[in-house]
Amino acid sequence: MKNIPEIENLIKLISKLPGLGPKSAKRMILKMINNRQELLKPLAQNLSEVFKNVIRCKICGTLKSNNSPCDNCENKSKQFNKICVVENISDQWAIESSSIFQGYFHILGGTLSNNSQNKEDLLINSLVERISRDNIDEVILATSATVEGQTTAFYIQDTLKKTKIKISKLAQGLPVGGEIENLDDGTLISAFKNRKKLEA
Repeated sequence: MKNIPEIENLIKLISKLPGLGPKSAKRMILKMINNRQELLKPLAQNLSEVFKNVIRCKICGTLKSNNSPCDNCENKSKQFNKICVVENISDQWAIESSSIFQGYFHILGGTLSNNSQNKEDLLINSLVERISRDNIDEVILATSATVEGQTTAFYIQDTLKKTKIKISKLAQGLPVGGEIENLDDGTLISAFKNRKKLEA
């Protein structure tokens, strides 16, 4: 395969995905090549469609179809009074699958301490606008229990002081250094039920 640059490039790209190394990437590619019609062709078409049509919402940070309103922040058929602030879309999916939270999500897209992130990238100004526009009663800070996550949560809490809104933070069951997407449903349920109000 060293003489086939297309395959070598594909191995390098797939190896960058979480949990996959070069060996796993090679196995996946061989499986797809051996099943060109059933796997490789539809996968290539699907990836092309996702690239063209799926974008990050500029208001709440979640994924949405290019030409459709965002179900998370623009769908007025459901009127929620809470916003849960998470770092990544994988955190949103983890909380949604636990069914513990009914409300809007706000996906930051990282933390303040990430080298590649700055305050503008994290849609914090958009969060403030959503709170006033959508008559939100409570903001739940569901950032990870890492130094970066806690730093970001503190910054958001400080930014929201002037709004006089109730701000709470996930509590028990969330281990220090833990990341939201890696928690089981029981731990997430405990963290949401026992969240603590943060004083301004």
